[in-house]
Amino acid sequence: MIGIVAVSHSARLGEAALELALQMVPGGGVQVRVAAGAGTDADGAPILGTDAAAVAAAIDELAADCDGVLVLMDLGSAVMSAEMALEFRMSDVPVRLVPAPFVEGLLAAVVSAAAGGTLDAVAEEATAALAAKTGQLGEPEPGAPTRSLSEERSDETKRGDTTSDSSSPRSVSLRSLNDPQGAERTFRTVTVRNPLGIHARPAALIAEASAGADVRLRKLPDGPEASAASLSRLLVLGARQGDDIELSASGDDAEQVVTRLAALFHDGFGEGTAPVAPRRQAEPADERVPVAAGAVLRGRGVSAGAAAASVVHLALPLPEPPSDIVIAPADRESEVSAIEWAAVAVADELRSRTAGASGEARDILDASRLLASDPELVSEASALVRTNGRSAARAVWETAAVHEKNLAALGGRMAERAADIRDVRDRIIAEILEVEMPGVPDRDEPFVLVASDLAPADTAALEGGRCVALVTEQGGPTSHTAIIARSLGLPAVVGVIGATGIAVGATVLVDGDRGTVEVDPSPSKIHAAKAAGIVVPFDGTGSLADGTELPLFANVGGAADAVAAAVAGAEGVGLFRTEFCFLDRAEAPTVDEQVAAYRGVLAAFPDRRVVVRTLDAGSDKPLPFANSEHEDNPALGVRGLRIARRSPALLDDQLRALALAAEQEAALVDVMAPMVATVDEARDFASRARAAGLPRVGIMIETPAAALLAAELFEIVDFVSLGTNDLAQYTLAADRLLSELGDLNDPWQPAVLRLIGAVGKAGRQAGRSVGVCGEAGGDPALAPVLVGLGVTSLSMTPRALGRVAAALAQNTSEQCREAAEAVLVAATADEARAAASAVLSR
Repeated sequence: MIGIVAVSHSARLGEAALELALQMVPGGGVQVRVAAGAGTDADGAPILGTDAAAVAAAIDELAADCDGVLVLMDLGSAVMSAEMALEFRMSDVPVRLVPAPFVEGLLAAVVSAAAGGTLDAVAEEATAALAAKTGQLGEPEPGAPTRSLSEERSDETKRGDTTSDSSSPRSVSLRSLNDPQGAERTFRTVTVRNPLGIHARPAALIAEASAGADVRLRKLPDGPEASAASLSRLLVLGARQGDDIELSASGDDAEQVVTRLAALFHDGFGEGTAPVAPRRQAEPADERVPVAAGAVLRGRGVSAGAAAASVVHLALPLPEPPSDIVIAPADRESEVSAIEWAAVAVADELRSRTAGASGEARDILDASRLLASDPELVSEASALVRTNGRSAARAVWETAAVHEKNLAALGGRMAERAADIRDVRDRIIAEILEVEMPGVPDRDEPFVLVASDLAPADTAALEGGRCVALVTEQGGPTSHTAIIARSLGLPAVVGVIGATGIAVGATVLVDGDRGTVEVDPSPSKIHAAKAAGIVVPFDGTGSLADGTELPLFANVGGAADAVAAAVAGAEGVGLFRTEFCFLDRAEAPTVDEQVAAYRGVLAAFPDRRVVVRTLDAGSDKPLPFANSEHEDNPALGVRGLRIARRSPALLDDQLRALALAAEQEAALVDVMAPMVATVDEARDFASRARAAGLPRVGIMIETPAAALLAAELFEIVDFVSLGTNDLAQYTLAADRLLSELGDLNDPWQPAVLRLIGAVGKAGRQAGRSVGVCGEAGGDPALAPVLVGLGVTSLSMTPRALGRVAAALAQNTSEQCREAAEAVLVAATADEARAAASAVLSR
C-alpha cells in the first residue's frame, strides 16, 4: 500500500482537497495525511505556512503500514518544507516528492493508490494529472500518450460488430479476441449516459471497478485510449454524454469486469441519466429530417412581428482541409497564386459590404477586411506551400491557427479577436475551394434565415441585408439570436425543434408574437402577415387607453444610438450603457474622454430624462482594466458596482465625468448602479454620486436580494430600474448565455413576475418611480402586465417603441392591474401568458 502526504499552506485547503479526493474512493483502502498550516495565533486563527516537522511526522506515521509514501506540495515554501522533512524523518520508507498540481494530483494519486498502484505508478498518475485538465481545455500536455489499441490490432479484429442495439442500452457488442501479448481480450461498446460525462467521480468508479484487471477504454470512433487504472488518462478521453466507448479487458474475470463497467455506464454512475441523442454535427441538408408542407412548428417567439419569405440555411462550417496532401514542386506556385487571389477577393468583398454598413457592423467588417489584407498571413501561408508542399487551403488553415493561438495567449478582448481570424480563414479557404462561405449567405432576395443557432459574429452579416426573419433550433429570450433580432427589428422564433429540416427555398411564415413557423402557408395568410408586420410608428407619447401617461424610453450605448432613438420618438433614455464607451481599451478612458462620450448622448435629449448606468463590466463583458483575467463564475463575481471594491477611483472618475457632462448639456441626468445586492452598497453608491454633484440617484434591481429589499432601498435612492435579463438569470439560477436553459431565462416565469410585483408595490408605497430596462421592456404582450405590477416607465430598443405604445393604448389602468393579479397566481410561464391574454383580450 502507498501512503500519501498532502502539504499545504492552508489547513482549510488541505482538508478540503482531502475530502474531495476521498469521495473518489468511497470504498476506502488508502491512507492520506494532511500536513497543512503553521498552527494558530493567540486568538486561535490559523496561520498560513508549512512546518517541516509536521511533514516528517506524517511520513513516519504512514511508514508503519505503507510500502512507500508520496508527498504532494501546493507551492513555495511547501516544497522546501517537504525537502527538509526528508532530513527530519525517523523512518526509512521510500518517499517520492512529486511536482504535481496539488488538487488534481491528490485526486489522481488517491485513486491510483486505492487501486493498488506502486509508488512509481502513483507518482506517475499524480504528475500526469494536469494533462486531464489541459486536455479537456484543448491544450493537451506535450508527450501525452496517443497510442491506442487501433495501432496494436488490425482493423479486421479491433472493432467487431458495433451495430446499435436499442433493446440493450448496456451493450452494443460483446466478443473476445487475442491481444498482441497473447491474452484473450473481451470487448464491449457502451454509451455515456450521465449528463456530465466521464469527470473525476465516474473515472474513479471505473478505476475501482477495474481493480486487478487489465482494462482499457477507447472513445469511438477513433478517439484516444486510456487505461482504466489511470484517473488522469480517463479524464483526457473527454467523454461526454452521448459518446460511445469501447471497453476491453483481459484475464480470467474479463467478462465480469466489463459487465460491471457496462452496468456503471448504464446507471449513469449514480448521477442519473437523460435520453441520449447523437451529438449534433454539421449535417448536409439532405440528411436532416424533412418538414412537410403545411406543417406548423412551434418554438419561443423572442422578437415580435411576422414575415414570410423563402428559407435559406446558415451555411455549414468548412471542414479542416486534409493534411496528408503534398503538392508537387512544379505545381506549388499555382497554389500560392490561389492564396493571393483569394485574399484579394475576400478583402474586396468585405470592402464593398463595409461601405453599406454602419455603426458597430461597419467596424467589424472593416476589421475583417484588414485581416484578409494582412501581408503576413498571405506570405506565411505561401511559405508553407513552397517549403512543405501544403495545399493552398491547408496552408491558410495552419497559418491562421498560429495567429489564433497567439491572440488567445494575450487574453482579454484580444483573445476574442481569434474569432475574427477564423472568419477570415474560412472566407479565404471558401474562395480557394470555390464553395459557399460559411455563415449568413448573401442573397439579393428577401429570405428567412434558419439555423441551429446564431453566433454573435453574425450580427454584422444581418444588418443591412435581405434577411427578414430568424428561426433557430436553439436559443432563448436572452440568447444572442434574440438580442440581435430585437435590435434589428426582425421577427424571430427560437427553440424550434426540427427547424433545420425545412427545405431550402420553401416559403415559411414566421410569427414572432405566437412563436410559430408555418411551412408553405396560403397566400391569404402571407398577405395578412405582411399587413401585420408593417412598422408601427410612435408619436412620442406613451399612454394607456384611459389617458394615464407611461413614458417610453430607449436603451442606448453611445451617441449614434441616442440620435437614432431621438429620431424614433423616444421620450428619453431609460438605459445608457456606459461600458460601450470603455470597450476595446487596455486602460480606462480619462475623465475628459468620458465627458466627451457622455455629452454625445445627453445632447440628443435636451430637457429629457437620461438614465445613465455606471460601468457594468464583468461576466460576459469583461474589461482588462476592471476585471481579473479569470473568475471561476464571473456572473457571480466582481461585476457592476462590485468593481468599485477593487478600483474605487474608476467609479469616482466616472461619476465626476457624468457630473461635468451634465453641467454642459440640458438633459436631465439620473445615474444608477448595476448589480446591487445590499442596502449598504446602495447607500455607499448614493453617497458617492451625490458628492460628485449628481442629485438623482438610483440602482438596478437585478438580484433577488435587491428585489426583496426594495422597501428599504427606496429610503436611500430616488428610483430603481429592473434589469429583467439578469433578474431572471439569478432568480432561476440559469446562465442567460446558455441556450438550452432559454425556457428558464423568461420574464414570464412566475417567480420573476412576483419579484417585479414586490418591487412595484414598494415603489407605489414610497412614491418612487420603477422602470424596466431589460429585454422584457420591449415585449408588447408583457408591457401592460408590467404596468399593472407597478412599473412606471419602460425602456427598450427604439424599434419596439411603436409596438409597445400600441399595446398599452389598447388597455386601461384597471385592465393592467387585473392582468397583473392574474399572472401573480399563475404556476408556470405558459399559465402566466394565458392568464394575461385572457384579461387583456376582453
